[in-house]
Amino acid sequence: MQFLIIGGTRFVGRHIAQSAVDRGHEVTVFHRGKTGSEILPEAEHLLGDRDSELELLRNRSWDATIDTCAYVPRQVNELADALGDRGGRQAFISTVSVYAEPIPADASEDAPLATLEDPDTEEVTEHTYGGLKVACEVAVRERYREPLIIRPTYVIGPNDYTHRFTYWIERIAAGGRVIVPDVQDYGIQFIDVRDQGRWVVELLEAGTSGTFHTVSPAPPFTFADMVDTIATAVAPEGTQIEWVDPAFLVANDVDDSDLPLWVPTDSTDPGISCNPSRAIANGMKTRPLSESVRETLEHELKDPTPNPGNTGWSREKEAEMLAKWDARSAR
Repeated sequence: MQFLIIGGTRFVGRHIAQSAVDRGHEVTVFHRGKTGSEILPEAEHLLGDRDSELELLRNRSWDATIDTCAYVPRQVNELADALGDRGGRQAFISTVSVYAEPIPADASEDAPLATLEDPDTEEVTEHTYGGLKVACEVAVRERYREPLIIRPTYVIGPNDYTHRFTYWIERIAAGGRVIVPDVQDYGIQFIDVRDQGRWVVELLEAGTSGTFHTVSPAPPFTFADMVDTIATAVAPEGTQIEWVDPAFLVANDVDDSDLPLWVPTDSTDPGISCNPSRAIANGMKTRPLSESVRETLEHELKDPTPNPGNTGWSREKEAEMLAKWDARSAR
């Protein structure tokens, strides 16, 4: 098959593209050339900005198109205008953030969706991100016949530029006393980027359409389970997990850039609990989380992924917070 991948060089798209190449397909990646121009030598690289240079796609045809980076419906519609009926089967990478909060326990793909206060906005914020992705999904269904829509939770694995899950792997692997926000019952789920990439390609090969969660493990899975899984996989002997009161952390200006995957504004948030049974019934296979932990650490030790957002705090700041925590507890 001939695959066109919009945004195929950074993380999610990179591993979809790699999977397609590995499975013997012809792959074209359309990207701005800001990341990953040196990777995927087996693929054709078309350099352009999707917001202004989609004419590069005209007069070309593909068997399948995978859009990994549309954040507003205008982008979906502009891509559809540029491709016409020449893009083949369509896949759109969405997110479980499309659901209205709080997400119901064990939510199916039919759970209530988020809405936008301003349906014309194109400003992507933590408040509009989910609603804009809903609007993108609506546009995808309007413009394409029987599309494939993928809703991942936190995507993890090698080359993760967000560094959110990677922070916890590297920090726990370093040992010592590790500050962890005491939100042990917070629901959380992951998908290894390699498992998702392989399965998306398999679905397009099979001509499968529909909307699917890419989440693993199945709920219930909690923040405490995550920490325990990482510690069991990579923590050196003597590592001490220090569960710290979220109110204390908030009072000391600690946020989710310091300690990722935590919701500091609401310790009662139930978190993510999406049901993957529809995806599993359609062939999705995922590796154990412990395997993702070990392999991600191995990759980062050999070839560290840049952390442009500086996710996670320094050991010095953590030591200062531990001293404050100890002083508070000693009173």
